[in-house]
Amino acid sequence: MSVPSIRLVELSAPAAAQDEQRPVLLLGPALGTALVPLWGGVARELEGRFRIIGWELPGHGGAPAGSDDFSIEELAQGVLAAVDAVEELPAESPFWYAGCSVGGAVGLQLLVDAPQRVRGAVITASAPQLGDPEQWRERAALVEAAGTPTQVIGSAQRWLTQDFIERDAAAGTGITTGLLHALQSADRHGYAQVCRAIAAFDLTGRLGEIVAPVIAVAGEQDPSVEAQAVRDWAQQVPGARFELIEQAAHMIPAQQPAALAGLIKELAAQTPGSASTDPLRREGAPSSVGDSAPGSASAQAPAPRAGGDRTASQTHADGMRVRREVLSDAHVDRSEANKDEFTAEWQDFISRYAWGEIWTRPGLDRPMRSAITLTALIAAGHWGEFEMHVRAALRNGLTREQIKEILLQSSIYLSVPSANNAFSHAKAVFDRLDAEAASASSPATTDRASSDDEGVTS
Repeated sequence: MSVPSIRLVELSAPAAAQDEQRPVLLLGPALGTALVPLWGGVARELEGRFRIIGWELPGHGGAPAGSDDFSIEELAQGVLAAVDAVEELPAESPFWYAGCSVGGAVGLQLLVDAPQRVRGAVITASAPQLGDPEQWRERAALVEAAGTPTQVIGSAQRWLTQDFIERDAAAGTGITTGLLHALQSADRHGYAQVCRAIAAFDLTGRLGEIVAPVIAVAGEQDPSVEAQAVRDWAQQVPGARFELIEQAAHMIPAQQPAALAGLIKELAAQTPGSASTDPLRREGAPSSVGDSAPGSASAQAPAPRAGGDRTASQTHADGMRVRREVLSDAHVDRSEANKDEFTAEWQDFISRYAWGEIWTRPGLDRPMRSAITLTALIAAGHWGEFEMHVRAALRNGLTREQIKEILLQSSIYLSVPSANNAFSHAKAVFDRLDAEAASASSPATTDRASSDDEGVTS
């Protein structure tokens, strides 16, 4: 057994790939598929919102098979190693994740083993244990002996609804043929390796360890991972939400890209909307290719906090995760390093209440929270905190132009002198950021403590 080498695929336009302020979305594939046929439609729906990177299973999508068998845990380790090797990304930077089937299993493994890396996940057509282990071992032996064409007919029946296959053929969009061509082209040894990894996979006893927000998604007509099974495991994850996508079988990203993209956007932005009486169930959101308006009911409900019955440690963990996402790992690491006996309780208070209770609430997205925070800090004249939150606002998705508009607005409702001071401090932050970008090749300058450091405050 060994950690396999993982091939990444950049699905973003070049401009998005080079934008360091854009959050990263990592996409995981299903057995027998390649990334583009499965996730291409979702990536198009999300264009401009994320830097989208996908990974290929060993032996799939042109990637070589593993040199040896591997577990799902080792597959997850390989995915992290591949992401960490991307030069443009900061070391061990967090990302949003979405995975289908075995890609969803890898997502669950990452949520358990690397909670500091996963901001949140949409786990699609997957479960903490996938079927009968003996059947997976039998399939591995068959494919290794006779090749992946033995799986084409059965896979077509499980992957997509018959109605979708017929409409896809009539429209000539080629989604079905693209998926089945990827299956036929998959390396038989790589396919068998993944089957054996699935056979040994079992995270059923560890779901309670997950602290990041999770949306568990099932296809209404999925015969491989039935909807009730997905709902059952979602109930074991603190704060997780269950979504049933109508008119979808196993390959939900290919069959219902708009619906799935809506859920990913909602999870990342924590968009407000209507919630059902059961926080784990809002079924019946249609949205499919040619069936209904994309992102209707499913894309408008709020992503709840990580459970209303969270323990103090869970709240602290949620707060530290959000704090790092908003302020940066380097920033929080400096604050934690400066913590002493006198300030330790204060740091814990800030992490639990400011970041773990308020910043995790679903009612406002992060750009809006940043706008409110900047205005409040201008009003109070807290300029050290203001500079820190100018940086945070950029990380949360506000542009410099939008920050300028916030400052102009504050001049009317607060005071001209306050806005004048705010412009001076904001420009100082922008100048420092520009200087850091110009000297980015020097490691000593990238993580230096700046004057907008939080010290012992928020």
